Amino acid sequence: MSGFLAGLCVAALPLLAAGFWLGRRTARPESQGGLGTPVEHATFETLHTASLAAPPLREGLTGETARRSARTLRSLLGTDALCLADDQDVLVWDGAGSHHRAEVRERLAGPLQSGRGEAFRLDCDAPDCPVRWAVVAPLTVDDRVRGALVACAPRESAVLLRAAGEVARWVSVQLELADLDQSRTRLIEAEIKVLRAQISPHFIFNSLAVIASFVRTDPERARELLLEFADFTRYSFRRHGEFTTLADELHAIDHYLALVRARFGDRLSVTLQIAPEVLPVALPFLCLQPLVENAVKHGLEGKADACRIQITAQDAGAEALVVIEDDGAGMDPALLRRILAGEVSPSGGIGLSNVDDRLRQVYGDDHGLVIETAVGAGMKITARLPKYQPGVHSAGRLTGT
Repeated sequence: MSGFLAGLCVAALPLLAAGFWLGRRTARPESQGGLGTPVEHATFETLHTASLAAPPLREGLTGETARRSARTLRSLLGTDALCLADDQDVLVWDGAGSHHRAEVRERLAGPLQSGRGEAFRLDCDAPDCPVRWAVVAPLTVDDRVRGALVACAPRESAVLLRAAGEVARWVSVQLELADLDQSRTRLIEAEIKVLRAQISPHFIFNSLAVIASFVRTDPERARELLLEFADFTRYSFRRHGEFTTLADELHAIDHYLALVRARFGDRLSVTLQIAPEVLPVALPFLCLQPLVENAVKHGLEGKADACRIQITAQDAGAEALVVIEDDGAGMDPALLRRILAGEVSPSGGIGLSNVDDRLRQVYGDDHGLVIETAVGAGMKITARLPKYQPGVHSAGRLTGT
C-alpha cells in the first residue's frame, strides 16, 4: 500500500510541471469569477485532464489504450498533434499532420534504443500543415524503453521539450502501475490454482466413497450427495473472476459441509449466524472454504466425540466480520506463525497461508487473518472484509451453484 502511495506521488510531480506549460497557454490576467487564480485554474485543468487519460493507460500500452488516451494527452500538452508508439510501431496519431507518420516512425529508432529524448524538424512541403517540429520522449518501465510519446508543433520550443518529457514520465508511471496490476492478477490466479490443487484428494475420495455407500441402501440420498459434490467442484474449479460474493462462498461451503456431514454424521455440529446485509460483499474467490475445511480437519482430528464449528458473518460498519471457530485440537502458536510465514508446509494441504497472503495482497497487510489458538484449545479465525475496495468486484453468481 505504501508503494502505491509513493507511485501516486511520483505520478503527480510531472503533472504539476506539465501544468506550467498549460498555464502559459491558458492563464489570464484576472481571476475567473473569484473562483481562483489563473495558475490555480491551470493546475486544476492539468490534473483533471490527466485523470481522464489515466484509466486507459492503467490497462497497458496497446493500440486501443493509445487511441483512448492520445487526445487527452494532446490536450494536456496543448499541441497540434501527438502520437504514441510502442517499441515496434506508431500506435496512434491524433491531430493534424498525419502524413508525417512514416517519417516519425523512422526517427523513433534512435530514442527507442538510447532511451533519450530528442527534437527534430519535420520535412514537409504542404503550406497549410501546422506541424514542423517533433519532440520525442521515451516511455520507460523498470529502466526498459516500452515506447515513445511524440508531440508535434509549428516551431521548436524548449518549453514543449521539457513538458513532453514530464508528461512522458507520468505516462511511464501509469504503465508501470499497469504492470503491477497485471503482476498482481497473475499472482492471484496462480495462487488460486495452487489452492485448487490443495483441495484434499482424501476429501474427494471420501466423498465419492460416501456417495457409493448410499447407492444401494438409499439411492435418493446418493443422488442428493452427488449433486452436492458436483456443485461444490463446479464452484471450486470455475474459470471466471478472481472475486466472488460472500453469499456464493457460503453456498459452496454449504455443499462442502453436506458431504462432510454425510461421512461423520452426528460427530459434526455446525452453527451459522449470517447477517443478511453482508451477503453481497465481494471477497477473493475460495477465501473462506479453506478456513472451514481447516476447522473440520482440526476439529475432528484426534477426537472421538463431537466437533462443534461456528461460522458467523456480522456487519461491522465499513467491513464484514467473518469468524470461523472450532473446539478441536488447536495448534501450537509458534508452529502457526511458521506456517503463515511459509517456512513449513501445513499437514493435509489446507491453505491457511494461501488465504492470508491473498487477503493481504487485496486489502493490505492490516487485513490478514487473525488466528487465536493453542494446543487443545481449538482455533478461532477472523477475517475482516471491506465492503468496498477499488478493483474488488464479483463476477456474478455462478449458475448451478
